Amino acid sequence: MSSIDLLLPLLIAVPIITATLPIALGLRYDRTGWSVAALTTTGLLAGALALASVVYTDGPVSHTLGGYPIEYGIQLVADEFSTLITLLVTTVATGVLAYTRRGGPRGNTFYTAYLLLVAGLLGISMTGDVFNLFVFLEITSIATYALVASGDGPEAAVASLQYLILGTVAASMYLIGVAFVFMATGTLNMIELADAIPAAERPVLIRAGFAFIVVGFAVKVAQWPLHTWQPSAYQRAPDGVTPLIAALVSTASAYAFGRVIVTVFGVDYLAAMPNAASIVVTVGCVSVLAGTVLAVIQTEVKRMLAYSSVSQFGLVIAAYGVVIAGSSETALIGAIVHLVGHGLLKAGLFLAAAVVATSYGARTVDEYAGLARERPFVAGSMAVLLLVLVGVPPGVGFVGKWYIALGAVQSELWPVAAVIFLSTMLTLAYAARLLEKMYFTPPLSVGSADAPGSIATDGGTADADDGFAGTSTHGNATPDAVSIGMIAIVVGFALAAVALGFAGGTFADLLEPFITEVFN
Repeated sequence: MSSIDLLLPLLIAVPIITATLPIALGLRYDRTGWSVAALTTTGLLAGALALASVVYTDGPVSHTLGGYPIEYGIQLVADEFSTLITLLVTTVATGVLAYTRRGGPRGNTFYTAYLLLVAGLLGISMTGDVFNLFVFLEITSIATYALVASGDGPEAAVASLQYLILGTVAASMYLIGVAFVFMATGTLNMIELADAIPAAERPVLIRAGFAFIVVGFAVKVAQWPLHTWQPSAYQRAPDGVTPLIAALVSTASAYAFGRVIVTVFGVDYLAAMPNAASIVVTVGCVSVLAGTVLAVIQTEVKRMLAYSSVSQFGLVIAAYGVVIAGSSETALIGAIVHLVGHGLLKAGLFLAAAVVATSYGARTVDEYAGLARERPFVAGSMAVLLLVLVGVPPGVGFVGKWYIALGAVQSELWPVAAVIFLSTMLTLAYAARLLEKMYFTPPLSVGSADAPGSIATDGGTADADDGFAGTSTHGNATPDAVSIGMIAIVVGFALAAVALGFAGGTFADLLEPFITEVFN
């Protein structure tokens, strides 16, 4: 057994084991959680990079635990698709953790939940069987419930409870679907299922299983109208938690849904299944339009970005439908690129919103008035991220949308192409509102009922005559709470979103072996 083979279980087991340390060490020492999490996350990022160097050079790596038969044993697989998601998880987790050093939340219980969440996300990325996918989805969900509930006030607890109820229903639906598929095939391994499903003697069970799985993932990925948990969860979670769950939790679920479609059921089998493609396309397109319309009418920034996620994930799901309907390699590349790009974008946008809320107390669109003058680097980074989200080239958002739209046109699915165009215009509408406030609206005057309080510049505090002096009306917001490092992290995510836009061809090259395997 090579050291690379061992990396797969270690990437999952290490954060689960170290998750116990912040609480255990906290019985004697204060503030040990961040150090434990930082060492663990740094090691995970290094391991993911080492794994990627092997996968993209020599091909997929797999590890079977315990030597049990593959039909019901635990197998971990790192291929070109799963490794990309593993890199996304470790990179975003490292960036968010660096932010929490100064921006919070702190506390040993937070870092325990953080490490469990990362472990669950890595498990989702690398699991090779559908039952353990359920196990890792639940580890991720339980950690997320705890993180959302750690917010201030009863609203956070209510949002967490709502998420728990819907998440439990979604997990149950998925598990019922897996049970039907297992009854029809006698195996849980993804590769084995790919061969067993077309030959199954009871296709009705397979179709019923797929239907339950689609509904389960529609909730997990927050597709309209099953999205209601997401805006409240994003809004009520602590500012340092929202970037982590917004960038990764639904992203991992969307990845898992795509994995089930292309690896387990297979494109050819689903193309022959009545209404499978049309259902997936419809769910995605309706979510795209509903999410963007709801985002346009929001006044609270975190809630607006949450509805934006409903729309962006809808685009990924619609792309999966195009893959089924038209056997489109281009649409699959677009879905993967958009999935990764959206994770980086939402991490950067929610971190920027956290910086503004921490120093300025601003949480609504109107309260962002004049932000560009006082915090030029944060406002500039947010502007770049918003433009990339719209799909302005050369950002990664443009690359993903281009591939998906091209795949839809090649497959002659014109409604999907029209939805992409319309959603881009609506995305521009809510992005432009925020840009207009930051760059073209003067700051609210001191003493105004709507004034958000004091705001810091990127290099220090605002002057008293800037129109921002005074005590914040939004809790404990203070300019001194924001460090240069926190701002640098936001700038880094903005630069990464643009840099990945230039790597569109590289994405296609890296994914070529996986794409070839899916369609051959």
